[in-house]
Amino acid sequence: MLNFLRRKPPIDLASSTIWPALGRAMPLLAGLSEAEWNRLESRMNTFLAEKAISGAHDFELDETVLLTVAAQACLPLINLDDSAYRGWSDVVIYPASFISREAWRDASGLVHEGEQHVAGMARSDGPVLLSWPDSRRGPALDGRNVVIHECAHKLDMRDDSAANGFPPLHAEMDRAAWTKALSRAYADFSHKVANGFPVAIDPYAATDPAEFFAVVSEYFFELPHLLHLEYPAVYEQLRQFYRQDPGLRLPVIGVEEMEW
Repeated sequence: MLNFLRRKPPIDLASSTIWPALGRAMPLLAGLSEAEWNRLESRMNTFLAEKAISGAHDFELDETVLLTVAAQACLPLINLDDSAYRGWSDVVIYPASFISREAWRDASGLVHEGEQHVAGMARSDGPVLLSWPDSRRGPALDGRNVVIHECAHKLDMRDDSAANGFPPLHAEMDRAAWTKALSRAYADFSHKVANGFPVAIDPYAATDPAEFFAVVSEYFFELPHLLHLEYPAVYEQLRQFYRQDPGLRLPVIGVEEMEW
């Protein structure tokens, strides 16, 4: 049985002793304009006030943990509004990877049952579960971001369905263009993984369309130039969906110098 530590009182960024220095040191947030930074902080304050954030197994939730998770969770929202994460209220942070007993499908399409250690999970019945070691960001961007991954699943579930890789789109977006770009890229990527071809993106993206959307969202915010090189049509759809363009502000990593 899990023991939980409820965060209290809510953190106000204006009174934090470690913010904004903590955020300024995160490569993920490099290049944000002053206006974008202000919107990030606004989204973080809402996130920290509205989400019930708990530590599993007596894991202590200090300012560093809470602000690190909140900053990553809210980066995708800087040009959206606070309602994007409504419909769920709980975040549980574990001191290490944790065990899931739900059936899962691997990248080759096989369904497995039994225990597996996972770094994160977005449950359709409510909470987001995160491993702190996997949520804590290192000094370099590498395309892996469990917080953004699980939050992308929550965006995918906004129409009250299970995550399927086709989230509710903005009114100005073309559903047919989204379907064409994501479906073609997923089919191409899955073919490469299934046949043992080298891939530049995490092979876990081949699991199913929902995981493909979540993984390419990680790369969009961490290694945007690599994603753009591999699947430019997917990049364009994510640029419209998240209403931002990380490739304009982040350094080129993982690919040869390219004109943006």
